Amino acid sequence: MSKKRVLILSEGFGNGHTQAGHALAAGIKKLYPDTKTKVMELGSFLNPIIAPWILSAYRVTVNTSPALVGMLYRKKYEKPVGRLTRLALHKMFYQHASQVIGQLKPDVIICTHPIPNAVIARLKASGLRVPLFTLITDYDAHGSWISPEVDQYLVSTPEVKELLLQRGVCPDAVRVTGIPVHPNFWSIQDKASARSELGIKQMPTVLVMGGGWGLLFKEELIDKLVAWRNRVQIVYCTGSNEKLAEKLRACPAMQHENITVIGHTQEVSKWMDASDILITKPGGMTCTEGLAKGIPMLFFESIPGQEEKNREYFVSHGFGMELSSPELIDQWFHSITEPSQSTLIYDKVSPLYQPDCCAKDVISLLRKPSVQAKLEYAYL
Repeated sequence: MSKKRVLILSEGFGNGHTQAGHALAAGIKKLYPDTKTKVMELGSFLNPIIAPWILSAYRVTVNTSPALVGMLYRKKYEKPVGRLTRLALHKMFYQHASQVIGQLKPDVIICTHPIPNAVIARLKASGLRVPLFTLITDYDAHGSWISPEVDQYLVSTPEVKELLLQRGVCPDAVRVTGIPVHPNFWSIQDKASARSELGIKQMPTVLVMGGGWGLLFKEELIDKLVAWRNRVQIVYCTGSNEKLAEKLRACPAMQHENITVIGHTQEVSKWMDASDILITKPGGMTCTEGLAKGIPMLFFESIPGQEEKNREYFVSHGFGMELSSPELIDQWFHSITEPSQSTLIYDKVSPLYQPDCCAKDVISLLRKPSVQAKLEYAYL
């Protein structure tokens, strides 16, 4: 097969969308090294001054008014991106996005966020002939993902496929690929060796993630966690939120040899391998990475909307439990310190989930005669 060019477009509303794009790009490069991939956050690239303000406002809303986020999600749940919104995006991005595509000449454009998806769909309605694949990065299908110009939907589960079919999407246009994770998550390392490489103790270990936006600093949760610090090793991963990391490190209750606070790290895969339990917000990417690693998950404070849907999927399929009360921590921590007495039983890995599937399917779709025919005339 001749060398292919894959352009992946995302936005920074939450880390998962862009993370999924980079994971897919890395998976494609691993399996098909000759393929050229490029990942871009479209808004940040085309509007580097305005985009940070919009993202900042979104973060503030998520932190201070999560109920509002949920209300808007539900209100627009069945609706595609509206005509006026598409027109506004068209005015903001049309010329620049069209120029970028013309310069890069991708064989396929894959969107991992509804905003660039709407922009490219509008370009296709105006004559762009490059195939558009839409990668839905959650375990739900909000109406904003759906556009008639999309050539192929890549979705997480058969349930999400069914949601699209109920909204009139052609069955042939939907493929269950799973959400892509970085190739680092395609295999599982022995716990003992992972702990040794990370320089932590050989003892029951809990990884706490999802604090990148400061949503995990809850005194009640911390008090319940540190009560186990003599029997359980606790690792807090705050991502890019250095203020939260400093706050945690300064907390007197956290001053213990069995408690570790880390910020941004490229070793999330290894930290998951080293851990027995993952406590996290149910973002689509983190949950999928946990699924790939076969680690039981406790879900903490879901943002209303897609995170609630993610949590419902993983709980209903036996991959974790909602942390509905701090007392559940006692039950779960007891299960890893006294496993012979534990009554908690969770499936390890979904038989339907293959972490390399999405990358393989993208390349196989590019080989389809119908896609090849479109590519022959895309840049004439």
